[in-house]
Amino acid sequence: MIGLEPLNTLAGLMFAAFAASHAADRNNRWRWRSAVFWGCFALLLLAGTWLPHLASGALVLVMVFVSTIGLKPGADTTTSQAQREASAGRLRDRLFLPALTIPVVTLLGTIFLPKFSWGGAPLVDAKQVTLVSLAVGAAIALLFALRLTRVHLPVAAKEGRRLVDAIGWAAVLPQMLAALGAIFAAAGMGKVVAGLVTTYMPMNLPLVAVVVYTTGMALFTIIMGNAFAAFPVMTAGIGLPLIVGRFGGDPVIMSALGMLSGFCGTLLTPMAANFNIVPAAVLELPDRHAVIKVQAPTAFVLLIANTALMAAFVFHR
Repeated sequence: MIGLEPLNTLAGLMFAAFAASHAADRNNRWRWRSAVFWGCFALLLLAGTWLPHLASGALVLVMVFVSTIGLKPGADTTTSQAQREASAGRLRDRLFLPALTIPVVTLLGTIFLPKFSWGGAPLVDAKQVTLVSLAVGAAIALLFALRLTRVHLPVAAKEGRRLVDAIGWAAVLPQMLAALGAIFAAAGMGKVVAGLVTTYMPMNLPLVAVVVYTTGMALFTIIMGNAFAAFPVMTAGIGLPLIVGRFGGDPVIMSALGMLSGFCGTLLTPMAANFNIVPAAVLELPDRHAVIKVQAPTAFVLLIANTALMAAFVFHR
């Protein structure tokens, strides 16, 4: 049965190749920084399941140290500006076809892969079918792009390293923040939040519980940079014991709208660097917070809408 392990292995091999490429860059005196950072990340992806927790934690601390002092990657020569302009002029709108292939294949895989089996067992882990479909879509899109642009695989690998170098340490931020959320949940942070809220808020009304939950999801996401990190804390502290336990709310509706409320916080925080800071840097915008400023009105409107929808439907089963 295909699960996350093959995907982690493929991703680990890719980052290991990036690390080796940096290590071989004799023209960059700081090459060891990027080589160590991406090498540690590759090792976590390749062997994280078998590594002792202490070893995994040590690798993460090494990554934090290296990113703190700066990665300083060297230049990676790919196609020239003239070659890229000529290719864009030839392909025009067809350049978007590989990117559009990914969501199409992901959707089709999510629908049809659960229907396949091997030896009487499901071919793909039902819990990971969307991620597996996404990986398959990315692989097909890569092959399509190579065919369309008439370049070889080493060029794609160099472009991959160039993109990762442009993003830098923020590329691993989602995984780090999701892990932080799991640590907070295991440490009982949800109980602490519940204790603080019930002490200072009148939680005897269902509407108040809903407002606190959706607003708390957005605020925790702003602080932690990732709704997946905020979700276990707020759900364990407010969602399950109050909205579901005390007032009999529907956990499915609560969870869905709670995550959407958290995503409103994603639109408002520089901690979500891969969404809000990296695009501004890649596009060379003069204001590094320009993306957040544009998204802010939408975030507040959506948060109010999510709160209203939860208040209207979560208690009607």
